[in-house]
Amino acid sequence: MKRVIITGGTGLIGGALASELARSGYEVILLSRNPNKARDLGPGIRVERWDARTAEGWGALADGATAIVNLAGESIGIPPLPWTAARKQRIRQTRLDAGQAVVEAVKQAREKPRVVVQASGVGYYGLHGDEVITEEKAAGKDFLAAVAVDWEASTARVQAMGVRHAIIRTGLLFSRQGGVLQYLALPFRFFAGGPLGSGKQWQPWIHMADEIGAICFLIENEKARGPFNLAAPNAVTNGALARVLGRVLRRPAFFPTPAFAMKLVLGELAELLLLGGQRAVPHKLTQLGYQFNFADLEAALRDLLT
Repeated sequence: MKRVIITGGTGLIGGALASELARSGYEVILLSRNPNKARDLGPGIRVERWDARTAEGWGALADGATAIVNLAGESIGIPPLPWTAARKQRIRQTRLDAGQAVVEAVKQAREKPRVVVQASGVGYYGLHGDEVITEEKAAGKDFLAAVAVDWEASTARVQAMGVRHAIIRTGLLFSRQGGVLQYLALPFRFFAGGPLGSGKQWQPWIHMADEIGAICFLIENEKARGPFNLAAPNAVTNGALARVLGRVLRRPAFFPTPAFAMKLVLGELAELLLLGGQRAVPHKLTQLGYQFNFADLEAALRDLLT
């Protein structure tokens, strides 16, 4: 049977990915520090304990696996909380530790996995105003960019072992189950919604159905190598997002949140995650033949919020 191992598998993306892979006939193994918290997994899915740092106790499962999907790492901004020095260190170190564990497991496997899918984000590119960003763009210099560079590099060594390496640089992920959309929609539900700051910042987004669909596509497509922007083809500005949110929720969208207030409360996080952005487009993904389920923002939000 085809087998996929998912680190960070009990998170928002991992749970949805596990369910889809199991429906497609894969045996799915989720790695978690707290297996007892994982319930109602459904047929074809099981949880194995790991320490989030090494391959101890689970490394043998990589032998003959179809794929390892590495999603593990401290949350960057959901819920939005200031980046203290200690939190920034956890954000970086948890990603490096998980990557090291994946490389260790691949090294031990006699029959190597066919592919390692490595999580990352569009923050890799830094802030670029109105410039259209494809996967060819160099990395930025800010904190999120530095974390993304290190995260992607944490599993790059598997390529020298003959294992395909695909990187998913995800934009704003919109889901029914939680994540950023609930925080964006909340002020609208209280008739206080509007753009964040100027509203001119670009915010690449992706519906959960396409996040999962794209990952499955990259697992199965032998030509999929290197970085892929996981974002809908039609990126929007924050102001446009606010207008569509207001229309879908039947609420006004003209109460802007001042940039200075966000910076005062959230510091660096506000600038990099909310007030800045990247006009990232899925150039390589569409070139390879992936067909989006939700390329239109309004259709995506109506599916998730109504």
